[in-house]
Amino acid sequence: MILERLEDSWCDQIAAQAVQSGATVVQALGARAVADCNRSEWQMAPTEVSAELRGHLGAPGIKERSGLGVVPTRLAGVGALWKRPVSTAQLARRLELLHRPYHRQLAMEIDIARRCHGIAILIDLHSMPSIGAGYAGHGQSLIIGDRFGQSAGAWLSQLAQSQSQSLAVAVGRNQPYAGGHILARHGRPEAGVHAVQLEFDRNLYLTKDRQPDQSRLSHLAHWFANFVAVAADPAHWSVSRAEAAE
Repeated sequence: MILERLEDSWCDQIAAQAVQSGATVVQALGARAVADCNRSEWQMAPTEVSAELRGHLGAPGIKERSGLGVVPTRLAGVGALWKRPVSTAQLARRLELLHRPYHRQLAMEIDIARRCHGIAILIDLHSMPSIGAGYAGHGQSLIIGDRFGQSAGAWLSQLAQSQSQSLAVAVGRNQPYAGGHILARHGRPEAGVHAVQLEFDRNLYLTKDRQPDQSRLSHLAHWFANFVAVAADPAHWSVSRAEAAE
């Protein structure tokens, strides 16, 4: 149950119906507690790894310093997740078996879509705990992230926000989740690759014991499939191409 806090609960089921709308689903098969595909390679807090690995690490950000690197090492209120610091061999193995295959597959599917259609749309699905009082985004059940306009044309984020009105929930943009490594690595709107992140409050579709409420999950999956179908309409892409030409 503790490590479930790190996972994007049942997002595969949210995406399932979208295949019927023409989407290709790329699903991470390893737990985020083992390797987090939404963090960049070698990005961890130096205090969480063995001495020989420290020289390979990038400058740690807030998440890494709190233990949420490419290999999560600590959780708030829990403490250390591993008995020993992560070694070079352990990190390299997790990158090679889980992190790199995911990003290679994602890059391949993006390239196929862009060659077939002229553009590619990446929608990165995540789940989040309810945002507490005093935090940016409090009371919002869906956060649309585009790295403050860096990973997608404004048309796609605006489309996601307008389509989300049918969910009848509070929706925010970029706060507190603007998008992580997946959007930073693959979103290139100037090259026709538009990437947005959707963070769903787990209370929208899970029971108190973190199991899917099938009725609410089906409703959310139907909404997502419809959003994919709308986003796939080439009528919206003309806005994208006009933005790129400016």
